[in-house]
Amino acid sequence: MRAIPTPLPAETEVQPPGVPGISGLMTLIVAIVVLAALYIGQDVFLPVVMAILLAFVLAPFVDFMRKWHLGRVPSVIIAVLVALGIIVSLGGLIGFQVAGLATDLPRYQATIKEKVGSIKAGTIGRLPALLKEFNRAVEEAPPKETTAPGTAAQPAPASPAPLPVEVHEREATPIELAKSIAAPLLKPLTTMGIVFVVLIFILLQREDLRDRMIRLFGSSDLHRTTGAMDDAARRLSRFFLIQLGLNASFGVIIGLGLWAIGVPSPALWGVFAAVMRFVPYIGSVIAAAFPIMLASAVDPGWSMVGMTAALFLISEPLMGHAIEPVVYGTSTGLSPFAVVIAAIFWTWLWGPVGLLIATPLTLCLVVLGRHVERLEFLDVLLGDRPALTPAENLYQRMLAGDPDEALESAEVLLKDRSLTSYYDEVALRSLQLAANDAKRGVMTAIQIEQVKSVASALVQDLNSHDDDEPDAADTKDDPVAPPQSEVPAIRNPAMPDTIALESRVPPGWKAEGAVMCVAGRGPLDESAAAMLSQLLGKHGIGSGVQTHDAVSRGTIEALDVEGVELIALCYVEITGMPAHLRYLIRRIRNHAPNAKIMVGIWQADHGVFQDDDTRSAIGADYYVSSLRDGVVRCLQVATGESQPPVSGGGVVELMPQSRVSGAGVMRRMRLPT
Repeated sequence: MRAIPTPLPAETEVQPPGVPGISGLMTLIVAIVVLAALYIGQDVFLPVVMAILLAFVLAPFVDFMRKWHLGRVPSVIIAVLVALGIIVSLGGLIGFQVAGLATDLPRYQATIKEKVGSIKAGTIGRLPALLKEFNRAVEEAPPKETTAPGTAAQPAPASPAPLPVEVHEREATPIELAKSIAAPLLKPLTTMGIVFVVLIFILLQREDLRDRMIRLFGSSDLHRTTGAMDDAARRLSRFFLIQLGLNASFGVIIGLGLWAIGVPSPALWGVFAAVMRFVPYIGSVIAAAFPIMLASAVDPGWSMVGMTAALFLISEPLMGHAIEPVVYGTSTGLSPFAVVIAAIFWTWLWGPVGLLIATPLTLCLVVLGRHVERLEFLDVLLGDRPALTPAENLYQRMLAGDPDEALESAEVLLKDRSLTSYYDEVALRSLQLAANDAKRGVMTAIQIEQVKSVASALVQDLNSHDDDEPDAADTKDDPVAPPQSEVPAIRNPAMPDTIALESRVPPGWKAEGAVMCVAGRGPLDESAAAMLSQLLGKHGIGSGVQTHDAVSRGTIEALDVEGVELIALCYVEITGMPAHLRYLIRRIRNHAPNAKIMVGIWQADHGVFQDDDTRSAIGADYYVSSLRDGVVRCLQVATGESQPPVSGGGVVELMPQSRVSGAGVMRRMRLPT
């Protein structure tokens, strides 16, 4: 028979979605207005954006000249003149190269005609002739007779020949001729002039603009926001310089390669390849198309075409997959999907120029999102960092009842942290999220069971992992990562070697059940107790797990405590100063008077760690706030290294849990200072 599902309590019923508030509608309106302004005012915003991006490139050069005791104004003027000179030189080079190509066009046309003729002479060339012959045969087939038998068909009347008509345009006046030549050049020159004017003012007033940004987005925390802005500007400048250098190097390689192959105007195609490499994914393909077509027009054979294609097929993967990852590091800060969407969006908004600046402009937005709290959604949408923390990701997998993916994620994290660190920083955090949701009544009984099942399977699957701290690997600097905190993580005083402690563990503590890990009365406390028991076993202490029911008033008398040296009470989440904990410890002391009692509340900010009177009232011997502390405390008690408990209990081992990082919490050989 199918079991009848239990009706959900009222507080766990799914509530209908709420109506969007005024703030949400205002945000949507502001976004629409901003997009409309960017589209309509592109003639104004585009030069400003280009000036800002160019300022990131020139800022290190200005700082370098100022170190040589040049004033701000001379340094800015020299930097702008150098940039202008480079741009004008490249423009002149492109102009000369294009003019040289134009003079050789008749020769290229003749080569193309010869190749087309050779193709027509082949099998492929005879195919159109066969098709034309077939069409002619169909058209010349005699029409079906519609006249009566025996009567002659009347010829159709001839139509009059069409009269030829010729249209002659009026010759352009000198003014119109000059206007037609100057008009296409006027807008780019005007845009360039605006860009360099804005660039000069940005470089002259960098600090003032930074302070205004701080005032807008982070005036409540000036120290942190100032450091973030300076670090973001430094990282962006370095990233854009590296990108410009790599793309220029790619253009030089392509230019030299085409020169060696013999393709005309190699400098033009080198510059074009360097510029098009700013376009994500398809830029190099577009840059390769034109030299390949030119090579087919120059060489009567096909060898030059093959060598030109091979040059791009070798250079682009080498630059993109070998050199760039080494120079940039493990990440550029943008997700591949964001790069594609950004290219489409900025091209739609600002045309071809938007396609060229899409990647650097989007990178600037991601940096703002990582450093400015109000713009954090930009980092979430466009950045390449995981949207969920490891603890949130594990909790989501627990809710989905997917132990395999939870184990896969854990094995990835365990490559650069110990098992203790993973349990403290990830697994316990996810259990706390689940416990909070269960306390709020937003989880069903089925979901709670799924979380418990996945947590139990995860602990069982990780039983084969040793609690070793992997060697610290060298990590590449993320060019758009947030600045590292200057405040080191709070850690306990120096501890002795765990190997030395484990070697001195008495035989009685190595016996199974020497430490009894008792789960609290929360739905997920048993999973935390299983983690502590597993870690103790990996450090040479025998342990076992008991449910909360085993120490209840009606069943504690039947609990076997023979050989138990320490009883550890494990709580994932506990609020206030619960009276049941005091009575529970009193029952345990009466039943096992010789065993030490340790309370593990995996919340470093819990009030029990702040109040001596509360700890004395509860009556435990030791209090810990992490699994690492629990393992170390048990080793110290077992070997006699621990301080004797004060009257009423209360030796506290407190270490606030830090954020998940590459460094683990516990090392096998030596605990960190």
